[in-house]
Amino acid sequence: MADNWVETTAGDLRRWADERGEKIDGQGAQLLLDLAGREMGLEGPDALTPAALRGLLLEVFPDTVVAGADEVPSVLDTLRLIAAFLGDTGVVPGERAAELAAEIERLAPEFTEVVAATDSAERQVAAEVVAGLMDADGISLDDQPAVEEWMREFEALPDEERYARAEEYLRRTEDLVVPPVRLAPAADLADAARRSGLTAEIRALAEWTGERALTELDELTAADAEAAVAALGLATPRRLPDVEVGDQTDLPELDQLWWAATEAEVIRAEAGKAAAGPALHDLDSDDDERVLRLWLRLLDSVAVPEHDPSDGLDAIELVQNELTGVLIHLYEQEEPATPDELADALLGHVAEAYEISDERSLATAVRDALVLELDDLARWGVVEPAGDGGRALTPLGVWGVRELLLSDGFTAPVVGELAGAPAAELVAGLAWHRPETADEEIDGWLASHDVKDAAADLLDVMRGGGPGARNLAAAVLHRVGPEAAPVVRAAQEHPLVSPYAALWLNAAGDPAGRELSRAEYLWVFVDTVAGMLETAEPEEAVAAALVDAPPGAEMREMVDELWRTDHPGVADVLEALGDHHPDKATAKAARTAAYKARSAGAAGNGGV
Repeated sequence: MADNWVETTAGDLRRWADERGEKIDGQGAQLLLDLAGREMGLEGPDALTPAALRGLLLEVFPDTVVAGADEVPSVLDTLRLIAAFLGDTGVVPGERAAELAAEIERLAPEFTEVVAATDSAERQVAAEVVAGLMDADGISLDDQPAVEEWMREFEALPDEERYARAEEYLRRTEDLVVPPVRLAPAADLADAARRSGLTAEIRALAEWTGERALTELDELTAADAEAAVAALGLATPRRLPDVEVGDQTDLPELDQLWWAATEAEVIRAEAGKAAAGPALHDLDSDDDERVLRLWLRLLDSVAVPEHDPSDGLDAIELVQNELTGVLIHLYEQEEPATPDELADALLGHVAEAYEISDERSLATAVRDALVLELDDLARWGVVEPAGDGGRALTPLGVWGVRELLLSDGFTAPVVGELAGAPAAELVAGLAWHRPETADEEIDGWLASHDVKDAAADLLDVMRGGGPGARNLAAAVLHRVGPEAAPVVRAAQEHPLVSPYAALWLNAAGDPAGRELSRAEYLWVFVDTVAGMLETAEPEEAVAAALVDAPPGAEMREMVDELWRTDHPGVADVLEALGDHHPDKATAKAARTAAYKARSAGAAGNGGV
């Protein structure tokens, strides 16, 4: 067992160092040995080879340990002592000990770069997490005393609680990411807002209302409300079947408009009297930004009415309460959605969120109510017919929904915003893109970067990133022109880059290009699937990997070889193949190979 040899070796190492008068970081040595045993699967100190050392320093350590660049010299010194100890005590042959010592010196510059890059990225992520936790607690970053007090209280928490809060924040942050969208020019959006039915109806309501007496609740009287519906040409008041959810709203169309107009201060309603509000003139402003901000306030009010469930909800109010979910559904879908598809999604949520006495009647009423609400959204310029009976957001609707998502803490990327970003940010951002928008984003990024600089930055990402980042960076690299050949040739010596560099040079027709060895081909396959497993479910990752994988017996033969691959993710990849490969014989072979990989420790090596 790894624990046994690690503890024994760590104790022997400390005694050996004491006898020689050497100062050694005992905890650091224990950590390195533990990574070799627990994370890499090495069965003993004698299994430490130069290849395993490469994997330990360039893959496992950066992925597992939070370390600063200033700690690199101590780590390297500790490894030097471990290598000397192994050779001096005969645990490994003297020639192997010399090879380990030489490999440590060769790896020192790369290890320093990897830790520095990882440290910088980790510090940035940590700062973002802390800032997010503060924001969630209502702490303004501009309030320095409050920030300092929050930090004191946070740092006083037990480690487990701080880690738990950070992990929960990261989980919620990942859940609050929506696919990238394209935005129309601001001038076009503002013009659409001026012409939208929502603007027209709010303007008409404000002009009709003028200055008049209101109820004690600062609402239109019943008689005025009926007159307003007729004057504005709103639809006949909706009366849907009673589904025992609550009381019917008599004039929901007018209620939405009145609420929106008063919330956005187009109409001022106070002290029992109505009057023109300060925002009325913004409806026709020449200032595009002011028009859009006002239209967004109106959309926010009509799309998020927030009827109180405790007062009882009719089907229309129920649908209005869930309308933002419908809009997000349309925002996230690649294709238009039909009213029935939207209703199915809405009903699934309603069934979980509400206690319903008659689900069948509710389903009918909700479908009818949703059609009416979709008609309103179409009239207001938010959605439009698309496809075969489907609905899609208009360009103005896309902009409006994105703004609402941003205000709720979502990350909502826009196609093209990564054009000037560093390669690491491009690669991280591409993880959220669909294929067609990813292509557009990559084209924009390449167009704004010098070819050789782009290649160098991408290769840096491949050296320091995990499999997912390496896969994406390699995909972008293949779009870089042949002028980058000198940069790619110079990167061939790095173990994590070498096979990808060879593939690029071969595709570019460069004399340095070559076909991959069998070991390299298997390593790239594992690296690719391991990258997919970072962001996709295992079943999806396997299905995607099998598109370009060899068929039948050839695939089973490859699986039998994979377990020997020097890649830290090989066991996980084989387990995914074993669980989800459609061919039973291949799946069984993969499960067997995964066991061999775990047992042999082949999963620990990061090089080729």
